[in-house]
Amino acid sequence: MNVTEETKSKYIAKDSVFRNLFGIKKYAAQLYMALHPDETVTEDDIEHVTLESVIMATLHNDVGFKVKDKIIMLVEQQSTWTENIAVRMLVYLAETYYDYFKDTKQSLYDEPKVKMPKPDLYVLYTGTDKKNVPPYISLSESYLGGDNSVLDFKVKVVTDGKDGDIIQQYVRFTKIYNEQVKLYGRNAKAVYETIRICEDENVLADYMKSREREVSGIMLAFSDVTSELNLYVDSKVRTAEAIGEAKGETKGILSTLVGLVKDKILTIPQAAQRANMTVEEFEEKSGLKDE
Repeated sequence: MNVTEETKSKYIAKDSVFRNLFGIKKYAAQLYMALHPDETVTEDDIEHVTLESVIMATLHNDVGFKVKDKIIMLVEQQSTWTENIAVRMLVYLAETYYDYFKDTKQSLYDEPKVKMPKPDLYVLYTGTDKKNVPPYISLSESYLGGDNSVLDFKVKVVTDGKDGDIIQQYVRFTKIYNEQVKLYGRNAKAVYETIRICEDENVLADYMKSREREVSGIMLAFSDVTSELNLYVDSKVRTAEAIGEAKGETKGILSTLVGLVKDKILTIPQAAQRANMTVEEFEEKSGLKDE
């Protein structure tokens, strides 16, 4: 089996708990109200527009929905921080608007000005390193040298909810799962313990109870693919270490990790962690900083 390609394609195709949870109108409405506490919406106000396929086949967004046909909300979840989410949002938003104009039978070539909902963009960061995470990412500030004269938007960054809202519950769910993975590894025991603890703590309890088989299936599928990827990466790194020891050098490990980053199997922060370096050190020594 070609793990590099086949496993990646399986991983991309897999659903996620985040996508599944907020793909349900009831919880999408709760998500919107958690981000807009002064507003009240119902399930009838929600229409999902999550992309099933986008312009670039390797990109899939997490959650998208219209609210009262006035707002298009796109929400992405990240456990590893990258500002590149702003560029991905640009692609997602363009495709979402394209679908909207097509569905509403509005032509961009006709004389009348088209009507379009206002975009509302968020990333929910659930990682542990929150000290360097900004309150928002500006496309122009991060990528266009601060020039907002042509193109700009902001992606608001959320790291937790409050007062037991759906965001706080989801963040707690991710922490519980990570704790169980540390105890048991990425396997069925960790999945079932996560669901049990969530139900005991009333964390996404209604969702877990009503869709326990579906949720466990999603998590197990994700665990299988993640484990397979980790085994593949570990194998590549061990081989590079053995070759390096035989030759009395350590370059092989670094070049192997660079290759895994370029193949989009590892992110730069993940590769840096495996190399026992900071992100800045890894970028400098690997030459990726200049690419």
